[in-house]
Amino acid sequence: MGKKDRLLLKDHLRPAAPARLGPAFFIREDVVAISRELLGKVLVTHFDGQRSAGIIVETEAYRGPDDQACHAWMNRRTRRTEVMFARGGHAYVYLCYGIHHLFNIVTGREDMPHAVLIRALEPLENAPLMLERRGLDKPERRLTAGPGTLSQALGIHTRHSGTLLTGQDSPIWLEDRGIRLNEDHILAGPRVGIPYGGESREWPWRFRVAGSPWTSRA
Repeated sequence: MGKKDRLLLKDHLRPAAPARLGPAFFIREDVVAISRELLGKVLVTHFDGQRSAGIIVETEAYRGPDDQACHAWMNRRTRRTEVMFARGGHAYVYLCYGIHHLFNIVTGREDMPHAVLIRALEPLENAPLMLERRGLDKPERRLTAGPGTLSQALGIHTRHSGTLLTGQDSPIWLEDRGIRLNEDHILAGPRVGIPYGGESREWPWRFRVAGSPWTSRA
């Protein structure tokens, strides 16, 4: 793909003041629709007086209890997954392979264990801090392309699991900055990195921004 074919969402930000996403966005029942609509939204963190942010360019939807790829399949409740049964708008952060902290957003009403995994971001604010967190010298795909790398770049850790993203004092929140994507800007395909899940592995619930140089390669 040539540079002229690339789509950088920061070029499509609207000048109006950003609007934080409130509970109404997250408590809807259709996690697949929410997963698509999160593309173009801005994920922001503010830790220890330092703010960083990125535009969401890749997501995956997980729908308990009928989704075998979901941690809460068949309404499975464990210490780790209990937050998935909370009201939509909470963070669900879990450790993958003992290394990667994966950031998910719980959706739906209480006791409806649905969630959206944020898989990739286009860096937007405080790239120097994000580079420092990732141990990189310059912005490149490895900075935020992948669920574990984006969490590290934004300072998100498993200790943030259960955080209410819609609270005014939350250190993690999401914003609408006016980016609007047409259907031809969105690619849908099977979720990746799931060695389990039966037939649900093939569900086309991974969404990416077409032409974005910041989506993961998988």
